[in-house]
Formats: sequence, C-alpha cells, structure tokens
Amino acid sequence: QVQLVESGGGLVQAGGSLRLSCAASGRTFSSYVMGWFRQAPGKEREFVAAIRLRSDITYYVDSVKGRFTISRDNAKNTVYLQMNSLKPEDTAVYYCAADRSPIGTPSDPARYDYWGQGTQVTVSS
Repeated sequence: QVQLVESGGGLVQAGGSLRLSCAASGRTFSSYVMGWFRQAPGKEREFVAAIRLRSDITYYVDSVKGRFTISRDNAKNTVYLQMNSLKPEDTAVYYCAADRSPIGTPSDPARYDYWGQGTQVTVSS
C-alpha cells in the first residue's frame, strides 16, 4: 500500500505561483510513475503532469508546458508540482497519484493505483 498526502494548495492571483507537494508513505519503492491530475467543477479529471521515478522523464499536458514543473525528492519521498504564471483556468482540485507499473500511458488516470485526497487551487482574475 502507498499513502499519498497533497499539500500546498490555496488562493492566488492570476500570474502568481504555488508549489504543491505530494508526500508518499508505505511501499513507495513499488511506484514507477507519479502523476498530478486536476478536476474542476463539472469537468472530468484531467492529466497535468507525470514523472517516471527511475529515469526522471517528465510529461505535461500542453496547457501547462512552460509554466508547471514536476520534480521529486527521493530522500523525502515527495513529488512536487511547481506552478508559475497561474491562470484562472488552472482553478481545480489537484490530485497526486502513484502507479506501480512501468508500462502504459502516464496521462491515463486508469493506470494509477493510488490517489491522494486532493488539494484545492483557486486562481483569481
């Protein structure tokens, strides 16, 4: 089992920055890919970014490329999502997820085995 706890959400003005953290505990060595997803009210859960823990290969949805950066700190078993130049359309609940498999598409939410409880990000205009 892997437990994931997100933190770092909040209210920020457009153009501002936030850094989300996802602290993992439990059998973290079994996770191959860590991802961030978001869900706005009335919308489906959307892939934001992912990182392969063995290679540091990263993936991003086009709408956040150049603004968001996913990274990890193995010593702290934590994955981060640095979000810069935030826009009102980035407003959503952000979820961290862990996948035990090294294969598959990082943007597919169905491949992830564990999910955090989510943290709210609100960007005001």
